[in-house]
Amino acid sequence: MDLHIAASIVPLLGWAVHGGILTRRLVSARRDPLTGLLTRAGWTVRAEHCIRRHPTAAVLLVDLDHFKTLNDTHGHAAGDAALVEVAARLRAWCGRNGTAGRLGGDEFVAVIRDLAAVDLDALTVALHRPLPYAGTFLPLAASVGVCPVAELAVPLLTDALATADAAMYATKGRTRRGSRTTR
Repeated sequence: MDLHIAASIVPLLGWAVHGGILTRRLVSARRDPLTGLLTRAGWTVRAEHCIRRHPTAAVLLVDLDHFKTLNDTHGHAAGDAALVEVAARLRAWCGRNGTAGRLGGDEFVAVIRDLAAVDLDALTVALHRPLPYAGTFLPLAASVGVCPVAELAVPLLTDALATADAAMYATKGRTRRGSRTTR
């Protein structure tokens, strides 16, 4: 091989390897390492796209109830198992109709294309089903706030999240369990 050709290929090969490493880092930065769900950054991009394309979309905010107590009582490994299981249940509930994400700690989000196409009660039931763990059952409970995007004056993700957050805290204050929409 000609020395000039080899000298020009080496930097190109280095840039290709560097580009591959950066791409893998970007993808992993958008996935929560514990649950496999999208992180806030990755979820936000998908949620904004969904809201723009689907006027029947809805944003959900999910917060685990009594998570600190679960962690303190059963240990952090049990807490991690609970987070992984809640993520799996939320992902399964969204199915092909939406995208789930983890904001951090015990807070999850979802955006769905069509609120009428899903069963919110089924999500609540799934999030309250105990988790088998180390020969016992861990109690799970979650509060869910829902914001149908069509009810917003301007369909912005920030407003949908704020509305879902208010609905979730109204649910927490009322029962510490269940779901509530802005309707």
